[in-house]
Amino acid sequence: MPFRKMSDYIVSARKYRPESFGTLIGQDTIAQTLKNSIRRGKLAHAYLFCGPRGVGKTTTARIFAKMINCSSPLENGDPCGGCESCVSFAEGRSYCIYEMDAASNNSVDDIKELIDKVRIAPQVGRYSVYIIDEVHMLSQQAFNAFLKTLEEPPEWAVFILCTTEKHKILPTILSRCQTYDFNRISVDNIVRNLRMIASAEGIKADDESLHVIALKADGAMRDALTIFDQAVSFCGNEITYQEVIRNLNVLDYEYSFALVENFLSGDYASALRSFDEILSKGFNALHFASTLSSHLRDLLVARAGGIDSLLELSPSLKDRYREQASRCSEKFLYDALSQTMACEAGYRMSVNPRLHIEFCLMKLCFLTKTPAPAPVQAQAPVASPTPAQAPVQSQAPAQAQANGAARSFGAGLSIKSIKETAQQEEAVQAPAVQADSAAIPDEQAVSSAWKELCEISKANPRLYNALTTADLSFSLEDGRRCVRYSVINESLKSWLESKNQRIEGKLRELAGSPLIKLIVDLKPEDPAEKTIVTPEEKAREMMSANPSVAELVGKLGLEIK
Repeated sequence: MPFRKMSDYIVSARKYRPESFGTLIGQDTIAQTLKNSIRRGKLAHAYLFCGPRGVGKTTTARIFAKMINCSSPLENGDPCGGCESCVSFAEGRSYCIYEMDAASNNSVDDIKELIDKVRIAPQVGRYSVYIIDEVHMLSQQAFNAFLKTLEEPPEWAVFILCTTEKHKILPTILSRCQTYDFNRISVDNIVRNLRMIASAEGIKADDESLHVIALKADGAMRDALTIFDQAVSFCGNEITYQEVIRNLNVLDYEYSFALVENFLSGDYASALRSFDEILSKGFNALHFASTLSSHLRDLLVARAGGIDSLLELSPSLKDRYREQASRCSEKFLYDALSQTMACEAGYRMSVNPRLHIEFCLMKLCFLTKTPAPAPVQAQAPVASPTPAQAPVQSQAPAQAQANGAARSFGAGLSIKSIKETAQQEEAVQAPAVQADSAAIPDEQAVSSAWKELCEISKANPRLYNALTTADLSFSLEDGRRCVRYSVINESLKSWLESKNQRIEGKLRELAGSPLIKLIVDLKPEDPAEKTIVTPEEKAREMMSANPSVAELVGKLGLEIK
């Protein structure tokens, strides 16, 4: 195959650059506004075009500049392309349209040179148009030198400022310009334009491959055309989905579909194997988690119905999403998305990132599994225990429950531990000692249980200090042993009251009796002895203790100081 000369090749971003408002992609509102202003003869002297990269800001500025100097505009508002002004602009020799790159010409001297050009009236056309690209790169001094000219330019001068970073433009500049915000180009518009270009170039491309390119471009038409050229260089005249994802290092959506099937069937082994295969291909683990979250989001959207516009996918792929979504419950998809989002959030803090994601995959596989109910075994009738046997039989489950409480209680009273322990307690809800038949525990038994409770709480220093320093008092109320423990201040009392139900439950378990009631009290403050410091205080104290001294002070008319 003979090699083509480099000079013969023009990249698609330049070759298919729009030359009229009609061929502008994805900026219909802006194009219509500019055409109306030209048609009605209401041109501003300064415009600011801002928005993301590659969405057509500079291209729109060129079309607008060519249009206002066209001597025979078309009825639809586009330039004719045949007059002297249009021809000279197309050939790059126009003397009424100037372009300046502010990234490399950002000094005061560059702006002064531009101001000198502004004073000269155009020789061809009605306006001199000055397009300043990346205007946010101008220095502070250059902006200040440009202000006066921008505010009061000659009647033939029109300035078009283009920038990707509007927030860096001085407010004094913004107030002098009509501002147009350019949007990112939708995936459908990019795919439509790519399909047209592929047809013009004689290249076969399936919809899936074009959608991958459009998604990779992230709303920038110029980036999409650059990626398209890259794909053509790799694939030749026939672009396929598999070759595009291989060339662009994009994760195949087949993995996401297969993983959801693993989640639905509870096959965590296959899910782990798929993840290992993805890592072996060089994909980033966090990127994998993000891709899986996006897939679950699209399944939720597909299942809702009526909001297909939120799915930026090819028609055939939308059908696959709808089919898989129909086999998933909304709760499953919501819970699965919650798991993957939490996995992404905790990824960077994880000591073992791979295990972090593998554990998330295993949890996803168990979302659809419901625990089997415990088998009910028929029990033979048992003779009533003797009084000597009853305490032994009743204490065994209570002791097991207390051991479980010790393991969970020592970890502190965090929200997570409270929920987990509450679930464990519900599972062993059968009381070890029935309230109707249990004896009220004596003070010694409760005191021993309290000491054990303090030992268990060592993992939570604040709780441990509060329990060990509290004053205990016992009483009998309503057939229960009432235990009051007093603390030193109101804030500690409020904190303990919020956890009192949990603490009371542990104390009951450790004492082996449900007939215990726990109450938090506040220690009474000791009346502070008044300290006499100043001479005046000493004199008044003496007068109060000796009425005769007070009488003498009154008769002599003495002042107490």
